[in-house]
Amino acid sequence: MKHHQETDKSNMNKGCCCDHPDNPTQQSPCNESTTQMSSQNGEGLNQQPIPGDIYSKQMVDKLQQELATANDKYLRLYAEFENFRKRNTQEKLALIETAGEKILQLILPIIDDFERALTALHQKNVSVEAVEQGVELIHDKMMHLLEQAGAQAMKLEKGGQFDPELHEAITKTPVSDVSFKGKIVDIIEKGYLLKNKVLRYAKVIIGE
Repeated sequence: MKHHQETDKSNMNKGCCCDHPDNPTQQSPCNESTTQMSSQNGEGLNQQPIPGDIYSKQMVDKLQQELATANDKYLRLYAEFENFRKRNTQEKLALIETAGEKILQLILPIIDDFERALTALHQKNVSVEAVEQGVELIHDKMMHLLEQAGAQAMKLEKGGQFDPELHEAITKTPVSDVSFKGKIVDIIEKGYLLKNKVLRYAKVIIGE
């Protein structure tokens, strides 16, 4: 009875038939089989696509496509803006040149009137009244030309209030009347406005 129990205990201590008690570092065939199965299972898992990776790739492709579309729209918009800027600059230059041309065309008839007046002055039988009428005609045409261009003469009168925003005091002169101190006592040159902007300051003399 005692011998039978010792035999069973000895068999239990032997363990797996694949174990090598003499060489613990040598892997048993059982362990190798288990390792191979685990490795094969791991490789199978790595080869299967992960849903998260597929979703990320789709998102990247979509974002790249949207970026390419936005970049194309930007380039087109930039090209259109450059064309608009160049066209606008050319139109402004053409407008300036055309405006100058129109002004010159309006001045030419006035120059013709001046030449006719000079010719009349050299005639022996010319009357002073005819010369005055010719000069007034030229003056009226010139003022009409200024009005067409949007310019007008400033309204000035002696005794008016001096305004440094519109007038230029070229000198001061003593006055006997106290009410004329700081006021306009004489007008040397008229001032002109171009659409409410000073085209030329009026040159005046003020009293002190």
